[in-house]
Amino acid sequence: MRYGGERRPVIPQEAPWRPANFSHMDDPMVVRRGVEVPLSEIKVRASRSSGPGGQHANVTASRVEAVFDVASSTALSEAQKQRVIERLGPRVTAVAQDERSQARNRELALERLRMRLRRALAVPRARRRTAPTAASRQRRLADKRRASERKRARRPPRDEDE
Repeated sequence: MRYGGERRPVIPQEAPWRPANFSHMDDPMVVRRGVEVPLSEIKVRASRSSGPGGQHANVTASRVEAVFDVASSTALSEAQKQRVIERLGPRVTAVAQDERSQARNRELALERLRMRLRRALAVPRARRRTAPTAASRQRRLADKRRASERKRARRPPRDEDE
């Protein structure tokens, strides 16, 4: 047996990540202009990935789950928190198990979390009512005249006697 005769269990780590451990995501995570979430507010958990993969998948904790607690965040204003909670709930979660590498899955999970937060924070533009153009009004009336003429042509001829 390996490890001096005793087996060590594989324990999913409660990842004490540092920004230097990955190349893509910076601390703080920029969600959109004016909104930056520190990585200390995002809880990252690693666990064993599901599905096929052979012996490698059975022993490595490559599935990564990133959880963001909206209510306890200091990065978001009250209005932003309310908007995110209405759209996504009090906890926003993103999971990645696409790659064999835990580090790559961590990047993917954080990117998915960032995109979910970005979509939830987006304020839809107010619709500005506009009047129809003169050309579109003329087209509409011309179409109505053609339809009326077409239907009139389908009617049976009227008797002149009546």
